[in-house]
Amino acid sequence: MKSQLSLICSIIIFVFVSFSLMGCDRTAEPAGFEYDADQINRHLQADVDFKERYRPQYHFTPRINWMNDPNGLVYYNGEYHLFYQYNPFGNRWGFMSWGHAVSPDMLHWEHRPVAIPYGKEQEEGIFSGSAVADHGNTSGFGDGIVPPIVAVYTSHYTRNDGTTWQAQSLAYSSDGGNSFVKYAGNPVLEFDDPDFRDPNVSWIDDMGRWLMVVALPTQHKVQFYSSDNLIDWEYLSDFGPAGAIGGIWECPDFFKLPVDGDPDNQKWVLHVDLNPGSIAGGSGSQYFIGDWDGTNFIPASPAEDDAPLWVDYGTDFYAAITWNNIPEEDGRRLWVGWSNNWSYANQIPTYPWRSMQSIPRSLHLKTIDGEARLVQQPVEELKTLRRQHIQLLHLNINEESLRLDEYGIEGIAYEMQLEVDPSDAENFGLRLRSGEKEETVIIYNTATETLTLDRSLSGETEFSEWFAGSYDAPAPLQNGKLQLHLFVDWSSVELFVNNGKTVFSIRIFPDPSSTGIELFSNGGGAVVEKLDFWELASVWK
Repeated sequence: MKSQLSLICSIIIFVFVSFSLMGCDRTAEPAGFEYDADQINRHLQADVDFKERYRPQYHFTPRINWMNDPNGLVYYNGEYHLFYQYNPFGNRWGFMSWGHAVSPDMLHWEHRPVAIPYGKEQEEGIFSGSAVADHGNTSGFGDGIVPPIVAVYTSHYTRNDGTTWQAQSLAYSSDGGNSFVKYAGNPVLEFDDPDFRDPNVSWIDDMGRWLMVVALPTQHKVQFYSSDNLIDWEYLSDFGPAGAIGGIWECPDFFKLPVDGDPDNQKWVLHVDLNPGSIAGGSGSQYFIGDWDGTNFIPASPAEDDAPLWVDYGTDFYAAITWNNIPEEDGRRLWVGWSNNWSYANQIPTYPWRSMQSIPRSLHLKTIDGEARLVQQPVEELKTLRRQHIQLLHLNINEESLRLDEYGIEGIAYEMQLEVDPSDAENFGLRLRSGEKEETVIIYNTATETLTLDRSLSGETEFSEWFAGSYDAPAPLQNGKLQLHLFVDWSSVELFVNNGKTVFSIRIFPDPSSTGIELFSNGGGAVVEKLDFWELASVWK
């Protein structure tokens, strides 16, 4: 019987992984489609006003067409560069290229021409990767005066027989990221596995070398390589399988953070994505904490028998990577993630664009219950978008709903912070984007100290059987209180619990008229000791 069950489980896992590798309906070139290089940058001329139904007002979105993973995040000459997986020709996955945008503050973005387009001649998809500022001109791509930006990306090649293989390649820019030239010696790194992708490269001072972490998706591994020049790579070690392995591994990142802000106590964080098999279903993000000896990553947590550590307990945070080259005087570790899920990515009801990136977040390691854990916080720059502050104190919620529009609090793009004393309530929470027939619900169970985010009735959900649902996470009270920090946009909710110790990111598609916010409790009363509300300004002109 055990052998039969094992066989059945193996078949199920194989089907799910195979489904993932197909990208959950990622489409290739449409039948009869003609690749027109002259149309690569048509997005720059597209007539859009950024007020389309569900268009986020303070999250990055492409002007038109499909977007997925953030790529090549690099700070250079006072600007944050965001490259991203982009289809120049349509609103579904295909013709993978690197789109490009720049910003002075990670909020107000200028859309730029496609940085590295799909290579039609070589049948080369430009898959995910990273970018660095080569200050020492180790690559030789610069003139010795102006540091080149070097993009390290996965070339996804299609052979004549339709089979594919992946290898790591380079492109470089001598004009601050405005244009890129592919390295003539591409690819620079190959491996005996057709699925070998998502190189993440950074300069490691302690090594005096470049370090790459790259995924072997179906093997549930990452590999480490080092280089003096970004061209010639030396294999160092493997890590994995470990943690969650219910789907393929993708989009790794590797960085060091001080624990509790102590520069003398630093740990390494290895972030690895999983698709499917995440805590909320479909694609999601896990992480490991440990040490780096210059060759190997030695994990401290999760231990072999421990549950995985999840970056986000919602459905819509994937492929996050951190910015390279952040100035030392800033000192933050910053990232964004793709706010979508491969279970329904091609079906979400937006047009003429599809997908958004999360709000930018800073990363920290904090000691929680005696263990270092990853904490995320919204970046300070978001405060510049605040408008019309309203504050309420000592609201008693006694087994009934309290509509906040009575206090002038409602909307579709806002930030809200609450500190709640559960008192004797069995549960309490909020209803967001509520209307005649829809609502997104946050509910806290005081007995289990669990937070649930429910989007079952959040608006449009029928476009995919995988979309409607509710998602749970542990959220122990802090000094007897629960702190909630919410960012609601036209089609999203991002919730930071207890100063970012737990995070939920989800997409929702409610009617624009659903602007209500309600507080409620059951089985007793709760007290909202403090509530702060701000409307958030649009970042689009």
